[in-house]
Amino acid sequence: MGERLARALGPGSVVALYGGLGAGKTRLAKGIARALGVIDTVVSPTYTIVCEYGALVRGRAVSLYHIDAYRLRGDEDFESAGALECLGGEGIAIIEWSERVPESIPDHAIKARIEVSGDQSRVLRICAPADMGL
Repeated sequence: MGERLARALGPGSVVALYGGLGAGKTRLAKGIARALGVIDTVVSPTYTIVCEYGALVRGRAVSLYHIDAYRLRGDEDFESAGALECLGGEGIAIIEWSERVPESIPDHAIKARIEVSGDQSRVLRICAPADMGL
C-alpha cells in the first residue's frame, strides 16, 4: 500500500499517519520510501524525531522527511524540533503519530489511519484531497 500511495505524492506532499503501537505506521512509511527510490534503511525516528532521506519523484531528486511525533507533547514541541520546516516546500513529509500534533497537520495532507484487525491484518483508511485521485 505504501508503494501505491507513493505514486500520488509530489513535492510538498504530507502524509499524516494515525494508529496505535504496532499498527504498521513505520511499515507503511518504508513502503512509501521504497517506491520513492530511498536506498537507505528506513527506521522509526522515535528518538531523532526527524530522519531525512534522498528520494526521487518522477526523476527529480527531493528530500523525504520521516517524522515521529510520539515523544512530542504537542504542536509547540513539533515546531521546536524543527519538524514544521519539513512541511510544504520541495520535500515530502511522512508524520507518524499525527494525532499528537493536530494543529501542525496541513489541510492538504493525506491522512492514513491504520487499525489492527487481527494478528497479521490491518485496516487502512485513507482520506486525501479530491484532486489527488486516490
